[in-house]
Amino acid sequence: MAIREILKMGDPRLLRQAEPVQQFGTPEMDALIADMFETMRAVNGAGLAAPQIGVNLQLVIFGFKKNLRYPDAPEVPETVLINPTLTQLGDETEDGWEGCLSVPGLRGVVPRWSRLRYEGFDETGARIDRTVDGFHARVVQHECDHLWGILYPMRIKDFSRFGFTEILFPELDPNDDD
Repeated sequence: MAIREILKMGDPRLLRQAEPVQQFGTPEMDALIADMFETMRAVNGAGLAAPQIGVNLQLVIFGFKKNLRYPDAPEVPETVLINPTLTQLGDETEDGWEGCLSVPGLRGVVPRWSRLRYEGFDETGARIDRTVDGFHARVVQHECDHLWGILYPMRIKDFSRFGFTEILFPELDPNDDD
């Protein structure tokens, strides 16, 4: 396992459309997923998409029991999600604060679907089909956006609610947001 470099906003690789995963359960895929979890945990992330470490595949990981970057967030089950599809359930959206490992030190309010169904595969190729809401739904949408070349600032509607974490959330340790 290795901690990988996380690409920062401005790197053109973050704007690509990720390619579908063709093979599951390979030693290379297992190593990539292990590296992604190690990288995410090393920087207190809630999730990580393969494009964020320069791997152009439709692969995201997410989940935590407790997260220093989002101390009030409820637990999200640790998940490997490959070749995902998201389906909005209802018209309701929620505004919520988001940050991103590829946009360190900044946070913004982003509208997201309140409820959604996500489908895809785990690392072995087993089917995943879940209906979720709240922070879990937000995390899935945020990570899957990376697969389509979208960073959360592209979804911000009101830039008066976008700024540096250390200013907006002085109670948080800024070192936990880089």
